[in-house]
Amino acid sequence: MTETPTYPVIRSWKHIAFRNPAAFTETYGFSGSQGAVNLEGVLLHPEGHASRTLLVFMHPASTLQLLPLPNRLAAMGCHVLAAGSRYQRNDTALIMENVLVDLGAYIRAARDEWGYEKVVLCGWSGGGSLACYYQAQAERPSVTRTPAGDPVDIPGAGLVPADALLSLAAHHSRAKVLSEWIDPSVRDENDPDDRDPALDLYRPGYADTAPRYEAGFLAAYRQAQLARIRRITARVHETLETLRRRGGAEVERGFVTYRTMADPRWLDTAIDPNGRKPMWCYLGHPETVNSGPVGLARFSTLRSWLSQWSHDDSLADSLRWGSSVSVPFLAIECGADDAVPQPHTTLIHAAIGSRDKSMLRVEGANHYFVGQPGHLDEAARHMLAWMAARGLH
Repeated sequence: MTETPTYPVIRSWKHIAFRNPAAFTETYGFSGSQGAVNLEGVLLHPEGHASRTLLVFMHPASTLQLLPLPNRLAAMGCHVLAAGSRYQRNDTALIMENVLVDLGAYIRAARDEWGYEKVVLCGWSGGGSLACYYQAQAERPSVTRTPAGDPVDIPGAGLVPADALLSLAAHHSRAKVLSEWIDPSVRDENDPDDRDPALDLYRPGYADTAPRYEAGFLAAYRQAQLARIRRITARVHETLETLRRRGGAEVERGFVTYRTMADPRWLDTAIDPNGRKPMWCYLGHPETVNSGPVGLARFSTLRSWLSQWSHDDSLADSLRWGSSVSVPFLAIECGADDAVPQPHTTLIHAAIGSRDKSMLRVEGANHYFVGQPGHLDEAARHMLAWMAARGLH
């Protein structure tokens, strides 16, 4: 294989500000309290190497400029934007529909201000459903309300479609993933120690042997997970309705969801098998992260729960919007992904409506390419070849 030249990477801060009047402050600091949104991103570009194409990586709640893949692509000749949403590093109050507006502001700036002719939207991990939701709404805008019923003018936002869409180690929905990860043993949402031992994966002695779960148990477990999600969602709807009936100045609340990281797949690798190791997930030991501060959906507002975590309310799902995507599409699955459930990449690829769609697998790659420079290079080379074949690199 021909060696790809590499370049020193220059990192430039990008700032975008726009007016966004809101009914109440939802993000800390001036961005919310001053009635404006301030977005910060980092442009990674190879020194001395121009490009007419910009790769845009965005995650609803994370910043991606330190991830291996964007940096490797920049070193291999790509211009890459690691775009932060208004909720970067804190998804407590995150509204997915607002993140669409944020992403649209970056893509508009890339075309109108920064001089790029083509934009390739790259949805990594939780950014996959965001990217698909965005592209679908940019091509056929339709959403005018958030799942909580608040107005959001996506048709009037002027979202600019990307020229291609990539789904990289991505699940199809934050809400769906939570429904597969949440701990169904919790019986009292105010007392995480009140648990049903029959559904508690982490009961004493669980780690003595590698567990193997039977189909009947798994079916009951999945039903119990969804039932817990729906109990929380019902409480959220009820609380919002109560606040609205009161008609006072209290319009939102935050709450804690205990024990949200208990997917049987992390203990039993025979379930949806890939190359992941047992008793491990992308955040570390499953029992530790189940109750730890960075567990999925640990802290949330009422509106944010409905927008990004409710199985029945969230709109941010690649399977919902995939058929509306018409641009060239590439899905890359990490063959030993310890975060994204193995079936998700195949499901996303099948849902996409584009006539030009491809799917590749990097065998043995974990979610973050930790300690895997060879796997990282393989993923980057797949992307470069795919883009070059379509005149995008």
